[in-house]
Amino acid sequence: MVDKGCSLCSGSRREFLWEAGAGFAGLALSALLEQEGFFARQASAAEPYRSPLAPRPPHFAPKAKSCIFLFMYGGPSSVDTFDYRPELQRRDGQTVNIEMRRHSVQRQKLLASRRRFRRHGQSGQWCSDAFPLISRHMDELCVIKSLYADTFAHGSAMIQMNTGRIIQGSPSIGSWLTYGLGTENRNLPGYVVMLDPRGGPISGAANWSSGFMPAAYQGTHLRNQGQPILDLSPGGGMSAAGQREQIDVINTLNAEHLADRPAYSELQARIASYELAYQLQTSAPEVMDISQETRQTAAMYGINEPKPKTHRLALGPSHFGRQCLIARRLVERGVRFVQIYSGGGHQQENWDAHNGIEENLLIHAPAIDRPIHALLTDLKQRGLLDETLVVWGGEFGRQPVSQGANGGRDHNPKGFTYWFAGGGIKGGHSHGETDDFGHEAVINRHHIRDLHATILHCMGLNHERLTYFYGGLNHKLTGVQEAHVIHDLIA
Repeated sequence: MVDKGCSLCSGSRREFLWEAGAGFAGLALSALLEQEGFFARQASAAEPYRSPLAPRPPHFAPKAKSCIFLFMYGGPSSVDTFDYRPELQRRDGQTVNIEMRRHSVQRQKLLASRRRFRRHGQSGQWCSDAFPLISRHMDELCVIKSLYADTFAHGSAMIQMNTGRIIQGSPSIGSWLTYGLGTENRNLPGYVVMLDPRGGPISGAANWSSGFMPAAYQGTHLRNQGQPILDLSPGGGMSAAGQREQIDVINTLNAEHLADRPAYSELQARIASYELAYQLQTSAPEVMDISQETRQTAAMYGINEPKPKTHRLALGPSHFGRQCLIARRLVERGVRFVQIYSGGGHQQENWDAHNGIEENLLIHAPAIDRPIHALLTDLKQRGLLDETLVVWGGEFGRQPVSQGANGGRDHNPKGFTYWFAGGGIKGGHSHGETDDFGHEAVINRHHIRDLHATILHCMGLNHERLTYFYGGLNHKLTGVQEAHVIHDLIA
């Protein structure tokens, strides 16, 4: 006779043993998660509400408190601006085998620069006559001539330069800085973006997105005309006192709702945005009102200069000068990160010189030369340059060979130039080199991860320690691959 009870007992025993095993595995997993600080992160979500933009201490004492990033959309040509290549000049018109796009090696004619290069200042750094006014500041600039990136395409290259990734969805560098440091002025955004009137970058708002971080850390777009920020002015004739009362009630209700949903970052951002929007109604117009500046200051930035007749696409220095002056006013008021785009639209409307490098420089170089000269001069005169990091560059560089009948230059991510000024940077210094033609970085090569690590370092942040927990991982601006601060740039 079969003992059915014994069979059931055997099944129960197997189930017990499986559950016991799972329990032991769970205990082990819990111990590992506790060692990694997982539960501390979850517990921290239950803390009382704190503005996501509240000031935070840096990892170490920095020189720079703010950063102004001057982004040349389209990719400026290094060999026509700051990277003088004598061999390229000597071998103009000769044919060489060169990688034009990834794994596409072609026979092409070398195109020497038509610009005249000279050494400037006590440092003797090279600068072309494309920038006669910026050249006066070569003793203040640290020029990095050996950067490289991963993609030949504008959209992905810009996103990589701004977020560290070639695909959308990650926080931009301005988001990382405001996440790590907060902002010193609760009446203004911590992170501001200003675009060229000819259009924004091809990959759009992903370049100043907060990605998987709370929405409070995304860039705020200050418009070129009309209201600085859309939908900012109150409607319906509501008084300031009435609006203040309304926002207080909304924030109180949101805070009660948040108490039961501590990890809902969008709600935290909404509370902060209501308060910031109220403050911005007076602070944004004030910071944009450059009529408060002297005539001499406006003239220095080229703000009142008429549109030049040299080319139909040329804007002259007026627009970029206004933006540079506003950038100075923003960092003066404690804004953490300001990014200004030069160039918009397509082809010759930006620094994308496929249809002729000389025409491209004619359109864009004069538009930024006077404003950047004024910005560096103004910051220095006000004692702000030492605590403001100024960064200049684009998504990649240009090829040293000719493209088309008009002497254009194609994209080149294999070797290109950036420069830094202020913020604890070693002025009058050049770092790294490209090959004889300016095509590929060969000496002290640095991936743009190193550029990002250096910017964070100048702002007092360790790129290894600045992490954000998302999707089960501690994410970094510099990603999972090895990155290094370029210490040779630091004073």
